[in-house]
Amino acid sequence: MRQLVVTVPVAEAELASDALWGLGVVAVEERAMDDDTVELWTSLGDEATDSDVQLPWPVRFVEVDAAVADTWREFAQPIWVEPDLVVRPAWVPFDAPEGVMVLHIEPGATFGMGDHPTTMLTLQAARRLVTPGCSVLDVGCGSGVLAIGACVFGAGHAVGVDIAPAAVPITLANAEANGVAAQVEVSTTDLADVEGTFDLVLANILAPTLVALSADLQRVVAPGGALVISGILTEAHAHVLEALQPLRVVATDELNGWAAVTLR
Repeated sequence: MRQLVVTVPVAEAELASDALWGLGVVAVEERAMDDDTVELWTSLGDEATDSDVQLPWPVRFVEVDAAVADTWREFAQPIWVEPDLVVRPAWVPFDAPEGVMVLHIEPGATFGMGDHPTTMLTLQAARRLVTPGCSVLDVGCGSGVLAIGACVFGAGHAVGVDIAPAAVPITLANAEANGVAAQVEVSTTDLADVEGTFDLVLANILAPTLVALSADLQRVVAPGGALVISGILTEAHAHVLEALQPLRVVATDELNGWAAVTLR
């Protein structure tokens, strides 16, 4: 199994980790090298190359034993998104209390286990905004947790798109596991090529990508519909909102320095 290793100054470790989440990783291990430097170990899949990793820090690929690379799974726990909503790692036993909704998710080589604050915030917003039978677009769907969650919440149909090919089989498998396979469609279609509009658009991706996609994000929101953006820092997303005008902010939710903003 190929591991991606990014070497960064200690002061930039959090920023680099956030950039890796944006590339679609599901776990990041931080290894201290000295007082000033750390290595961030993660994976983008065995087919990843230097061209897939555009980062301002030194990177390299290392071949490791797959069993060692997956040790994080031993420590995975159900993620409580809300008092009555849990994302369960597919391999973790969990007896749900009565009245608790459970999403069963296997991340594979994609982003979207459900434990990152941006995923939790977007799930919470989607749950508030989904109406029976509505249409949903999940931009950068990863494991499909948002699209699948929306359908479990009552959406009629969800489309997921992601630049990572691994997202397609993982999302389809997770949709099947959650009983919504007939309602979920997923592909590597570019957002610019997505046709039609959707009642609810979810975009949990980093700020630079949100700005770059702003015109298409507005285009795919149906009249009267809503857009939820996340992957943005609480104190540094005004430029993203500016790029999305004339959509107006109707709600902002925050968790651990991250934000999810609902616009209409």
